[in-house]
Amino acid sequence: MRGEVVGRPRVMPVVIGTGFGAGFWPWGPGTAGALLATLIWIALSYVFTPLYLLILTFILVIVFTALGVWADNRLEPYWGEDPSRVVVDEMVGVWIALLVAMPFVWWHAWAAFLLFRFFDIVKPLGIRRMESIPGGWGVMMDDVLAGVYSAVVLFAIECLT
Repeated sequence: MRGEVVGRPRVMPVVIGTGFGAGFWPWGPGTAGALLATLIWIALSYVFTPLYLLILTFILVIVFTALGVWADNRLEPYWGEDPSRVVVDEMVGVWIALLVAMPFVWWHAWAAFLLFRFFDIVKPLGIRRMESIPGGWGVMMDDVLAGVYSAVVLFAIECLT
């Protein structure tokens, strides 16, 4: 790829960008990152009350969005634009969808995961346009919007059931 830097990137951007290594999964790294985020949320639901889980999930979204932009901006010179092994954006997107999920109602968690992957893969309703934003913000924002759409659909489903 044009403009790549020779050598290896620093460790911290790799750890954060690849979602603690989930992005190195060879078959669907984005799905691996989203699945890891879902499993982290499920594990946290056993430790925190629903209110604290909601607050913590919101904090994860904010912190990992900022870290994801930072990490991707440092990895693009080595790995090219929007590299598939950068999956922190998928983690943030699924956490956004999980903001409306009820803890211990497991179909909510898995519906959030599936809805997010659907919107992330199909990229309807302006999601694809977000990818044209340069650098780390473009990498993150399409998944943020996919997470928002997933949260809206999940919330509507929850209201109807």
